[in-house]
Amino acid sequence: MSETGLRERKRRRMYEAVSEVAIRLFLEKGFDAVSVAEVAAAAEISKPTLFRYFPAKEDLVLYRISDHEDESARVVREAEAVGGSPVEALLRHFLAGLDRCDPVTGLNDHPQVLAFHSLLYGTPALVARAYTHQQRSETALAEALGGDLDARLAAGQIMAVQRILALENWRRISEGERVEDVRGDAVAAAQRAFGRLVPQLG
Repeated sequence: MSETGLRERKRRRMYEAVSEVAIRLFLEKGFDAVSVAEVAAAAEISKPTLFRYFPAKEDLVLYRISDHEDESARVVREAEAVGGSPVEALLRHFLAGLDRCDPVTGLNDHPQVLAFHSLLYGTPALVARAYTHQQRSETALAEALGGDLDARLAAGQIMAVQRILALENWRRISEGERVEDVRGDAVAAAQRAFGRLVPQLG
């Protein structure tokens, strides 16, 4: 492996390690009760070093889902490369996520996943920061769809569909329903929601 590749792996390991330490502390004590200095001490790094990796405290949590930021855009680009329908490709991708209980779909009842989602959706500062993450995802998706006004409108609809479906799945499971009891409704809801987009977006 090249020196550049080794540096990138080391950098990624640092991101992951510090984020995991922070999330553990936030789950134990609450997001607002833990300072950045406390996270840095627990991760055995200096506060300035922490801020080089995570410019905002909220980023310590959002890093866990940052790899999904350009996921929809990637799915669209891959579909269009073979002449496929972007919306149908996104539906297949979402259904595949439901099938494997991908946490991003909300259909996952692992205690750690539920705790993370409760932290994320129950902390106003994290909800606000997540909105910025969603805006970047929407922008990337709009660019993949063509970048014009119609593409931006389509991206907004698609991101809203994905977000609302995931939140509904998480809500039901967090209230005590089993994954297997929710799965059928989740699949049907996704098919209906994406199906309404097909006539408009193709």
